[in-house]
Amino acid sequence: MKNTIISVKNLSKKYGEFQAVKSISFDVYEGEIFGLLGPNGAGKSTTLEIIETLREKSGGEIMVAGFDLDKNPGEIKKIIGVQLQNSGFYPGLNLVQLLKLFGGLYNRPVKPLELLEKVNLVEKAKAKVKDLSGGQRQRFSIATTLVNTPRIVFLDEPTTGLDPQARRNLWDLIREIRANGTTVIITTHYMDEAEQLCDRIAILDHGEIIKLDSPDRMIDELVAGGFERPKQVKAANLEDVFIHLTGREMREE
Repeated sequence: MKNTIISVKNLSKKYGEFQAVKSISFDVYEGEIFGLLGPNGAGKSTTLEIIETLREKSGGEIMVAGFDLDKNPGEIKKIIGVQLQNSGFYPGLNLVQLLKLFGGLYNRPVKPLELLEKVNLVEKAKAKVKDLSGGQRQRFSIATTLVNTPRIVFLDEPTTGLDPQARRNLWDLIREIRANGTTVIITTHYMDEAEQLCDRIAILDHGEIIKLDSPDRMIDELVAGGFERPKQVKAANLEDVFIHLTGREMREE
């Protein structure tokens, strides 16, 4: 039986008369990659920020690893890692100094070079964030989420703006994080990314969950209903061609 690590029941969020999240409920299982998908304004980021203790909810109940969000937000903060945007880093510090700073915020010792090795950035240890490429910045951002050895990591559109090769490399990193026992919650606008990475996805629209299942079952259900693509699906796509020609190995962008 799968263990539930996040339980969301009847979650709602209002901004005045506007209801951004409309009494949604879902569970996230320990050790899975769970995706929240939906168009802009669907309520994805609001939902994540509430679970992350960064935004107040209007109603509902949330439990994270047995802790009640209303009663123990501090305990929840200790066991989660949240991806920051690039603007969240002090520009004058190098990567090692930034990781030490994050360790200080969590009041725990860190080994910066070990964290940088996990994301293949040891050679950039003395560089500043502004000197990194897009893919390197995203990898470093994920490294900061691992400082406190979290049980759950939240990634909000982690591959936006990356070229196909950097995107695939980041997929491998996310899979490795999950393989090490960490639960991953991800939002993305790339449907191929969700299909490749996520064990289950919840699709939100206008603040409501309209479907929750595994990508495979969603696709099979659509096909069983008579759906056909206007163009025959090939065994590969243009992105696969690009990766094959430029090389899958990690390299500087």
